[in-house]
Amino acid sequence: MTIRKLTRMQLGQATLRSFFLQGSWSFERMQSLGALTVLAPGLRALYRGDARARAFRRHLTYFNTHPYMAGLVLGTVLRLEEKESRGEESYLDAVEFREMIMAPYAAIGDALFWGGLRPLAAVIALFFAAKELVWAPLIFLGIFNVPHLAFRCIGLPAGYFRGLKMIDFIQRRRLPDLAIRLKEGALILLGALCAYLVFLGLGQEKVATAWGLVVPPAILVMTWLVRKGISPLLLIFTVTALVVAFGQLI
Repeated sequence: MTIRKLTRMQLGQATLRSFFLQGSWSFERMQSLGALTVLAPGLRALYRGDARARAFRRHLTYFNTHPYMAGLVLGTVLRLEEKESRGEESYLDAVEFREMIMAPYAAIGDALFWGGLRPLAAVIALFFAAKELVWAPLIFLGIFNVPHLAFRCIGLPAGYFRGLKMIDFIQRRRLPDLAIRLKEGALILLGALCAYLVFLGLGQEKVATAWGLVVPPAILVMTWLVRKGISPLLLIFTVTALVVAFGQLI
């Protein structure tokens, strides 16, 4: 057993390994092997002999969280293991903390990255695709990848240096509220994109663009009908038939 603190190089090794968290999965323990791979450089530095073997075994239990938030969890786990290797007391040990926080962090990551950032990046890229710009996919990749790579690169060191204070830090950043704002932004931009595409379509068909004013109330009526129990599929077929019939008349 040693009282040596983890070095920046060891934290760097753990951070690099966190990009391969999902390299091995188990139906029973999910990401546990990947998490242990991330923790291994730190555990080897902190423990020797039987203590090291026990540390490895206790981190072979079930672990599953959002891969982009995993660094925050595992960084704090390393900080708690460091305290335990010194014999310092903490009101939460590493395993208790991991089991307590992995599900909330998974929910935050799903809402923020999958439900918020990814749709927003896609809608913004679609605006450029509508202008027939070939680099529209690169815009999507840039908007989505820069934030999530930042989380993955700084997450583990931040979790280590802040320790249990990371919970309060994440709470004060109100990431669930940010996820809601991103979703709202994606919906607003999607509505604007639909209006823009209708405008372009009417222009190409040489139809008065004033007909585009019919689209917003039509969407509102369709939304109201769906909430009243009308089948969305039936509405789509009906609207399609009306559009085709109207197009033949004009």
